[in-house]
Amino acid sequence: MDLAISLYFTRAELILSLSGLALLLLAAWRSDSGRLVSLLSVAALIGASAWTANLMANSAFEFGGDAFAGLYRMDALGNLAKLLIYFAAIISIIIAPRYLKKMGGMRAEYPILILFAVIGMSIMVSANDLITLYIGLELNSLAAYVLASFVRSDERSAEAGLKYFVLGALASGILLYGMSLLYGFTGSTNFDLIGKALAGDIGLGSLFGIVFVLSGMAFKISAAPFHMWTPDVYEGAPTPVTAFFASAPKVAATILVVRLAITAFGEQAAAWQQIIIVVALMSIIIGAVGAIGQQNLKRLLAYSSINNIGFLLIGLAAGSAQGVAAMLVYLIIYVAMTLGGFICLMQLRGRGGEYREGLSDIAGLSKTRPLLALAMAVFMFSLAGIPPLFGFWGKLVVFQAAVAAGLLPLAVIGIAASVIGAFYYLKIVKLMYFDEASDALVADDDKTLAITGGALALAVSPLGYLAIPALTAITTRAAGALAF
Repeated sequence: MDLAISLYFTRAELILSLSGLALLLLAAWRSDSGRLVSLLSVAALIGASAWTANLMANSAFEFGGDAFAGLYRMDALGNLAKLLIYFAAIISIIIAPRYLKKMGGMRAEYPILILFAVIGMSIMVSANDLITLYIGLELNSLAAYVLASFVRSDERSAEAGLKYFVLGALASGILLYGMSLLYGFTGSTNFDLIGKALAGDIGLGSLFGIVFVLSGMAFKISAAPFHMWTPDVYEGAPTPVTAFFASAPKVAATILVVRLAITAFGEQAAAWQQIIIVVALMSIIIGAVGAIGQQNLKRLLAYSSINNIGFLLIGLAAGSAQGVAAMLVYLIIYVAMTLGGFICLMQLRGRGGEYREGLSDIAGLSKTRPLLALAMAVFMFSLAGIPPLFGFWGKLVVFQAAVAAGLLPLAVIGIAASVIGAFYYLKIVKLMYFDEASDALVADDDKTLAITGGALALAVSPLGYLAIPALTAITTRAAGALAF
């Protein structure tokens, strides 16, 4: 009976696993199966999304449940994160074929690697044990290393994959060392049992374990000071892959950090809150300042993602259900803004058909590509948190949660740093609307990118405020799945 329940809870992962294996065989038998495999991968992700939504809507599982003897937890928090991950993966698959074909790297393995990475992320967001955490994390990471170097003919892509692999291995070592310390000093790898063992006075060994585990996770979410890989990998990887890296893995790793902090380390909030506050402030400031001098749009968006992770962590630093709910609201809006920004970037093509990424390439874009310039302006203003765009709401609820938790100085510093970050977003808008038009770009006729980017632009426009009641209800329920 327990096995049946476990398989029932993990049916979304089973759908993706079986689909990935079947599609891998299909790709091996048919060399021209790239388009078909992409379509079937999207279908598998839609099926997994439907099952996950069914679990969320089922009142019998309102309080969730454990699978495989507590190794895996099915609850509203994990289900919401999975839906967001599946959405980002679907977008990353449908926007990729034309770009990768132009770069000479479109193969059926691309959507399959996305599927396997998503399986790892699904395990991560439902992990309730350090062993489950590591299995999910490595399954995601191994697929991500290959994706970063997917275009073998591009030296930048190969370099990005190598850098990601080497630094990822270092981060995994740090994480494993922290896990071994926690196991040694608490006697368990289960999050709930670790939380009970950490009640009362904390020993130096356990404290070191918490520090090392959070340091390893900070690398995975590209939070400062463990962000050094992000600009190089984002610039070198193919743009659809970069869009995927900036969205889905961020969701998975962030939710995993939330589970660790609240469930495993909840009894020692005073210890981990200081770490989260420092990391949040460093990420906000380094992300904002580091982006100012960038001339490559992908590197600029990489620093933007570091900056946004800092704002997300302010919600976690609050250490309350309100803070986690605000964090989830911000995360949902962030995924839409980031995917939209990279989709706009993919529509910048030179006269030779090559893809352009330079900041100077978008000069006067409003005169040559007015709709593209408008969509990009919407995403940039929203990332800057300028009202009335929906990105403003994400920052507002995070700062409100920090103030409610008594972290007024943190909120004030965050608001001040967001002004610095607004500089480079406004610089992009200024280039598009006030500089002389560049003749380096030609019109792009990719309707998939235009439709997808337009839909995401509408989502983060003032129309997004219509979704606030639904977002509030969903995120509040998801945050309530944690025991505060």
